[in-house]
Amino acid sequence: MLKRLFSKKSRRPLDEARIPEGRRVYAIGDIHGRNDLLNILLEKIVQDDADRGDAKSEIIFLGDLVDRGPDSAGVIETAMQLKQDLGDVRFLMGNHEEVYLKAAEGNEKAARFFNRIGGKETILSYDISIKEYMELDNEELAARLPDLFPASHVAFINDFEDMIIIGDYAFVHAGVRPDVPLSEQDPKDLRWIREEFLAVRKAHEKVIIYGHTINDDVVEAGNRIGIDTGAYYTEKLTAIGLEGDQRWYIDTGA
Repeated sequence: MLKRLFSKKSRRPLDEARIPEGRRVYAIGDIHGRNDLLNILLEKIVQDDADRGDAKSEIIFLGDLVDRGPDSAGVIETAMQLKQDLGDVRFLMGNHEEVYLKAAEGNEKAARFFNRIGGKETILSYDISIKEYMELDNEELAARLPDLFPASHVAFINDFEDMIIIGDYAFVHAGVRPDVPLSEQDPKDLRWIREEFLAVRKAHEKVIIYGHTINDDVVEAGNRIGIDTGAYYTEKLTAIGLEGDQRWYIDTGA
């Protein structure tokens, strides 16, 4: 069965990968609280989509909407509004969303880890002052988060997906476990994996489009395309556009 799943016929190299006819897909890399950059990029995507003519267009967010940058709450609001306005918008669960959801339950251990990986900025984007934040110990802060994070935000993030497959592409947050069929991937790997995924050169079932690992520019490596360009500190938020056998990139860089 594995031999059949991973046959050469099922492993299309990057230059042969296609999106089904009549569809146009935009995927957006890790935003990390940069609502300002997200709005700029969305304007560019809307203009690009209009310039390219008719197609069934959709947007995929690759995860890590929150943490590190100054306005995670604003990013979530923008994403929710976009979903309401356009409909054809989908979201992948990143490792930072995973921790956000655990912290939102009031779990002290999760809240401590959340703080360590950039959650402080997320917390401060909600209705809490820096003074109150600094006065709370870990236990008190953990108890505060279930009321601080709006139920609508938690419910929205809780519905994020683990993987999206369109044509010859699979969209995930972090990567995939090599030699494991896409249908059997562990969500933890899809959200957290790095070195084991990046080290593999052989083809996967699909070309993998992912974020999670920061690079100065887009990485095209034959079996994968990485589009996390470190928006929260580089000012460069990147999206990939796909239609037929074409691909192109849009970003907020100078």
